[in-house]
Amino acid sequence: MKTLDLVAPAGSLVALKAAIDQGADAVYLGLRNATNARNFGGLNFNESDIRAGVEYAHQRHRQVLFAINTYPQAQRAQEWRTAVDTAVKLGADAVILADPGLMAYARQRYPDLRLHLSVQGSATTVDAIELMKENFGIRRAVLPRVLTLTEIEKIIRQTSVEIEVFGFGSLCVMAEGRCLLSSYVTGDSPNNKGVCSPGHAVSWEETDHVLSARLNGTLIDRYAPNEATGYPTLCKGRFEINGETDYALEEPTSLNAIGLLPQLIQMGVKAIKIEGRQRSPNYVAQVVSTLRAALDSASREPDRYTARPDWLAKLARHAEGAQVTQGAFERPWK
Repeated sequence: MKTLDLVAPAGSLVALKAAIDQGADAVYLGLRNATNARNFGGLNFNESDIRAGVEYAHQRHRQVLFAINTYPQAQRAQEWRTAVDTAVKLGADAVILADPGLMAYARQRYPDLRLHLSVQGSATTVDAIELMKENFGIRRAVLPRVLTLTEIEKIIRQTSVEIEVFGFGSLCVMAEGRCLLSSYVTGDSPNNKGVCSPGHAVSWEETDHVLSARLNGTLIDRYAPNEATGYPTLCKGRFEINGETDYALEEPTSLNAIGLLPQLIQMGVKAIKIEGRQRSPNYVAQVVSTLRAALDSASREPDRYTARPDWLAKLARHAEGAQVTQGAFERPWK
């Protein structure tokens, strides 16, 4: 039966084991340094935990993918090369890279190492993917969350590179790998810091029972008493435009492609990815178990498949703003 690989986030050893136990085919993780776009305090792995995680996954015939997905900084390139060396030493089944120079290093030093093009590489066309294949031998490309189903299918028809798409998690309407919006306000690049709103730039102020969220002093949103609040990001802030206060770019909502699984399988997508290495092990376990059940159902009876209400309810509990959308797959936003 045709199906998709289910790729799950692992921000800790506990999350890794939860993902494997609930049916993930692969997990992706990162080191505790600047080579990892989710290098947050309290997350990620030391070498001892990685060894234990790789052993746990391989014993169960699952794969571990190493995300080395930031861009090497001037005069510090050796740190990123060392990360590739470390991934190989610790048993990586593949490395997820964005920077072409780092791909060249990996290709030359480890010709048998499987290379995946990160979403941070921002490859939205078949020409971009084929260029990376011809020069560095990439085996898989993770597509940005801005392409429609029609665009994805067209790419698949024209390349032998495996295609991986996001299926659940935070939604980004920007051209991933090229976003300068948060950099403008916070002074930090999301592509290197791994977050649109770095902690040092976030502040909350309560005045007369109204909660204000700011980024580097810039007002992003105001919340009434008891109104649900989200982590402040510039693209999901509310602003006054022409006398109306509304979400100017994007409402807080999560991508949820569970209803599209038969189409993704039929068009030849190789893997579906869950976003969220910064999320809890409970999030990982529940989202993986739900998508595992859905994928198995879609593979068995694609013509009769439907997303069950209990699956949708479980995923909605983990959605940003308690809302979900099929996102760019069908372009529902204004």
